[in-house]
Amino acid sequence: MDGEIPNIKRWVVLYPVYINSKKTIAEGRRIGVSKACENPTCAEIGDCCSHLKLPFAIEIDKAYPRDFMQRGRVRVLLKKEDGTLSNPAIPSRKQLMLRIAELVPRHPGRIKKQEPASSSTAGPSKGKGGRKKK
Repeated sequence: MDGEIPNIKRWVVLYPVYINSKKTIAEGRRIGVSKACENPTCAEIGDCCSHLKLPFAIEIDKAYPRDFMQRGRVRVLLKKEDGTLSNPAIPSRKQLMLRIAELVPRHPGRIKKQEPASSSTAGPSKGKGGRKKK
């Protein structure tokens, strides 16, 4: 880009709600539940964009219009100024959402978070139950 500031206003906007499997289509999900991931964050989406070698910008102060409590969005450059694709493997916004939803569950930060929850090895409790005998 030769030192010039990129015009990120023309980049594709990607809210985490678009690929969240916990949301309905009415709440803003844009891909199927089977292909979506659970509660993605802007940082995870940004890391996935860098893995896909796509220029991106995280806007943490922006909110999703349908739910203003959902903070943050990511802008991604799919096509350069001359019209060529940044990554030929991702030609459209829909493909971008599907690829990111595929990568987020394998994100290193997400894998570390889930390990402590799966280490519970408590057996069934053997307490007295039922009626009292007379």
